[in-house]
Amino acid sequence: MTGFSDSAQAMSLVAFSAVATITLLLCVMTGPDGDDLDEFYTGYSSLSAMRNGLAIAGDYISAATVLGTGGVIALCGYDGVVLALSTALSLMLLMFLLAEPLRNAGRFTMGDALARRMPGRSVRVAACLVTLAALLPLMLVQLAGAGQLLAFILGFSGDSLKTGFIIGLGILMISYAAIGGMKGTALIQILKIVMLLGSGAVVAVLVMNRFDWNPATLFDTAARQSGVGPDFLQSGLEFAGGPYPRIDMITSQLAVVIGGACLPHVTMRMYTASSARQVRRSMSWAVSAVAVFVLVITVVGVGATAMIGRTVIAEADPQGNTAYLLGSRAVFGPDVSTGETFLFTTVTTALFLTLLASVAGMILACANSLAHDVFAARAPSMPPQREILLARVSALAVGLPTIFLATLIQHHSLQPLVILSFCVGASALAPALVYTLFWRRYTRTGLLCTLIGGTLTVLLLMPGTNLVSGSPVSAFPEADFNWLPFTTTGLVSIPAGFLFGWLGTVISGRHKAEEQRKQYDAVEGWILAGAVRRG
Repeated sequence: MTGFSDSAQAMSLVAFSAVATITLLLCVMTGPDGDDLDEFYTGYSSLSAMRNGLAIAGDYISAATVLGTGGVIALCGYDGVVLALSTALSLMLLMFLLAEPLRNAGRFTMGDALARRMPGRSVRVAACLVTLAALLPLMLVQLAGAGQLLAFILGFSGDSLKTGFIIGLGILMISYAAIGGMKGTALIQILKIVMLLGSGAVVAVLVMNRFDWNPATLFDTAARQSGVGPDFLQSGLEFAGGPYPRIDMITSQLAVVIGGACLPHVTMRMYTASSARQVRRSMSWAVSAVAVFVLVITVVGVGATAMIGRTVIAEADPQGNTAYLLGSRAVFGPDVSTGETFLFTTVTTALFLTLLASVAGMILACANSLAHDVFAARAPSMPPQREILLARVSALAVGLPTIFLATLIQHHSLQPLVILSFCVGASALAPALVYTLFWRRYTRTGLLCTLIGGTLTVLLLMPGTNLVSGSPVSAFPEADFNWLPFTTTGLVSIPAGFLFGWLGTVISGRHKAEEQRKQYDAVEGWILAGAVRRG
């Protein structure tokens, strides 16, 4: 079972066109004026806690999360469920540790939050570079995967059509970011998360109904259909090919939990909250939405294996990225009614919208950082209208190379790029934020060492992992330059990021550390309690 009916394909094509048109109109209608920075960067913080929370969840749940996590659940069982739970745990880490201090310290970008204590162009430029390093791989994954996914749904197989899909979607995503700003992309994220969770919940209910509402029956059937028996319900299946599967699993989950909480397109939503109370309420809505997603993706992923078997899923895509769609389609059985075709079209449309919204949010985060942290920082008296124009041009400057690179890598395994983004988040951004927000003696040298050292460590180690070479499912299966026996760099790079920050602070000397302690004392009330409004 690798294809869908002609009626479902035709209905999906119509739905995709309608969604693209409607969402673009929404961006035009809600787009900011040409001379108001707060409106472009934060939408005037005008969203309610519920809507802001749904927008945060929408940014957090990317297409790579839906398809990749669903695939790992369908192919690896227990390990995939742990991965899904790690995504929820990551957002809880952001909620309880970083959300309020970030909102209090920042204004528009990650660079604002870091420069609150340590003003300087070098800090802002470094923050921008790390933002690009963290988000560019995720954008590539989703754009490159978009061509494969839409071709699979719509029944096309030609490489030229897949490339055309990538280019068309990329241009649409750039338009969302450049025209809609923060408020426009937030509305798209809200629409996306409502459609994704709503359609997924209906499919999950149908799956459970098919197995008499008995989770034990569902999981036992999936284990029998997996071809690996009880191993499907035990840890280690995903990492069984490596020499240290337990360590590999733990470090992978750490990279997801720590890195996911610090990715810039998610943290930028903290600045749209109008108060500390609202950011807490927004995060409560976001965590609740992600918890529902974890439940839905687990039921649908395990249900896919139970209904059609692990072999069929792996044949359709070795990474299992089509498992969510195959599971949604399989639950209807061979005789599909018009209503079921409509529901399946809703599922595919939700995934299409997820692709659009996810990359648009990432492009916006990168463009905002380029415009605000690099260009505007050079000219503090830059008129707001010029800065917004620079942000829109930056969206184009980020988006066009991303589209080009996505067309080049679309036939390779994209999993290393996903891991790369999370590892940069965990190894550079996480230690930088924790030290900046909570360590009194942290210095500018320590911050730069953290950002640059953590990122370079990930970039140097990543090519040696078994996701890049040395296995049939790696990015370069015919090559073998695998010297790091893990799927992530987290075991080395996460401690290294924190160590670089400590060493940089020690090298700065006691005098600099004491100056930073006094400066931190002056802003501590802003950062930890919001005692003074940021401005």
